[in-house]
Amino acid sequence: MAFSDEQLTRYSRHIILKEFGVKGQKKLSRGRVLIVGAGGLGSPAALYLAAAGVGCIGIIDADEVDLSNLQRQIIHGTNDVGKPKADSARASMLAVNPEPEVRAIRAFVNAGNILDLIRDYDFIIDGTDNFPAKFLVNDACVLAGKAFSHAGILRFNGQLMTYVPGQGPCYRCVFKEPPPPEAVPTCRQAGVIGALAGVVGSIQAMEAVKYLAGIGDLLTGVLLTYDALKTAFRRISLPRRADCAVCGEAPSITAPVDYARAACDLS
Repeated sequence: MAFSDEQLTRYSRHIILKEFGVKGQKKLSRGRVLIVGAGGLGSPAALYLAAAGVGCIGIIDADEVDLSNLQRQIIHGTNDVGKPKADSARASMLAVNPEPEVRAIRAFVNAGNILDLIRDYDFIIDGTDNFPAKFLVNDACVLAGKAFSHAGILRFNGQLMTYVPGQGPCYRCVFKEPPPPEAVPTCRQAGVIGALAGVVGSIQAMEAVKYLAGIGDLLTGVLLTYDALKTAFRRISLPRRADCAVCGEAPSITAPVDYARAACDLS
């Protein structure tokens, strides 16, 4: 595969990186990433992955753009209010870079469809906004042997971790099960600072790029937390649990599970 002159110009700042080069850019062009959620986290991740030249990007969201989304969900504009988020996101991504194949999927993820949705992708970005969905994404990726990036934001705080099959713990190793509904304040109740989504979602995109290109160190075995008020990052080492219900030595979860949907907690 040879890049055109236009592609060499578009991706020139990647290509001149000695750690990345033409080889890394070719790997991105062959890469396939699925973003679950076109909200606060999915917005920057989707835009940066499109700009980077990832070959195929799927973006799933069943909702429509609401005026209250625009403070943090930068992939959508005022004129997009009322439009399906997946379609709005796709249009913005292709406006940045028309080269990737961008698949807009207007659907709710659930135990019945998630394995089919993730099957064709190399890396999954969890940009969901509730705990049942986060556990669903985790379990499906572990069962299907897919690498994924988890992230969550609330108020002024964010957290991230990356799961790679055979390398470190999954989300359930850290958080065994979803909290009871209403146990965590919603984003509507507690608020979230908009730029926080940009910081955390961009790191998710970086994790996807590193995974696809095979460079650098991923957030495997690490929970990265970010306090925006203190401008403080913290790395917390995470052990893999031998008794984990989905990735442990004797897993009790052998198929995706739908939990009662909790209110919005993280986007």
